[in-house]
Amino acid sequence: MIDVLIVGAGPAGSVMAKEMASRGFETLVVEKRQEIGAPKRCAEGVSGHGFEKLGIKVNPLSIARKIKGAILYAPSGKAVTMEGHGMEGFVLERKVFEKDLASQAIKAGAKYMVKSLAIGMEKHGNAWRVRVRTIEGIKEIEAKLVIGADGVESKVGKWAGLKTVNRITDYHSGIQFEMAGVNASYDYIHLFFGREVAPLGYAWIFPKAFSANVGLGILEKAAKMRAYDYLKKFIEEHEEIFKNAQPIEINAGGVPVAHFTKMVADGVMLVGDAAQLVNPIHGGGITRAIHSSIMAAEVAEKALKSGDLSKEKLQEYEKMWEAEYGEKTKKLMKLRSFLEKLEDKDFELLADILQGEDIYQLTQAKLSFLIKKLITKPSLLGLAKKYLMD
Repeated sequence: MIDVLIVGAGPAGSVMAKEMASRGFETLVVEKRQEIGAPKRCAEGVSGHGFEKLGIKVNPLSIARKIKGAILYAPSGKAVTMEGHGMEGFVLERKVFEKDLASQAIKAGAKYMVKSLAIGMEKHGNAWRVRVRTIEGIKEIEAKLVIGADGVESKVGKWAGLKTVNRITDYHSGIQFEMAGVNASYDYIHLFFGREVAPLGYAWIFPKAFSANVGLGILEKAAKMRAYDYLKKFIEEHEEIFKNAQPIEINAGGVPVAHFTKMVADGVMLVGDAAQLVNPIHGGGITRAIHSSIMAAEVAEKALKSGDLSKEKLQEYEKMWEAEYGEKTKKLMKLRSFLEKLEDKDFELLADILQGEDIYQLTQAKLSFLIKKLITKPSLLGLAKKYLMD
């Protein structure tokens, strides 16, 4: 019997492990991959402001590139630059970053098992009995509390009876090459919009130390072909950027862009992508994942000490999340609905009237000013009133 079993050693899992181990609880992390941090399914970008707010100090060895901000491109190629005012950040090297987080958890007292796949769990008295396939065979682990940090395809949530599968329309299909030889400014991330570029999504270039993550996400209901085909087309149409570039890694996966799942059950908590806690506008999830684990650990400590690991006791975690992100997420979902109705010509109009600071404010769920900005653009004003106003 252990206190806490964490399934998954991504950022959410390892931060949770550090938090619980440092509080004196016997904590074990099982990770299905043979190497923590690989393969990455992420563009690896984070805002410095977000980490600073959470008190997260990033090991310099985990930073592949510091960035000044972002450049957004309308379908015509018109660029809008976002920089300053908290828009600086990092492109991480996830393979280093995640190992560093795991190392911190281990120093705090957590135990880790890699190449260890959780294959099922069932209630056993007041605890959960989890079966894990390891290189030494099947092991059974009993834990008072199980943390699902097992990503988008969370099995822990399913085993606990939580509905964890979104509607297909709430998943973006993403694909990414890491490419060497990319000819773009390495001081900014680059985001490209347009129905022909990435329908109801966007394409990106995130510069790293000597390479760049180049990818896109699409909503398949609006797509005419596979995400891979859109990415190949994007690269071919930007010869000046990719003329001498070659892929050195490829990754693909789904991105949930609408949080709805319950986050707790008796003796179970979901964190990070397992609870679908990504930003519904840009799909970023690292900062939110870490914050979810910090919140969950606070509630878990009190529950373990009281001996009450009921769903009702653990729901304090859901309430904390809702208080911090609930209203903001609702507003961002409205913004997403508005953006999904736009045609390429509408993006051109937005590029004409919005400055970088305006776009940053939108990503922070500050929407009311947009109505005033669109007063001279009747074709957009009606849509904005319909989707953005209460």
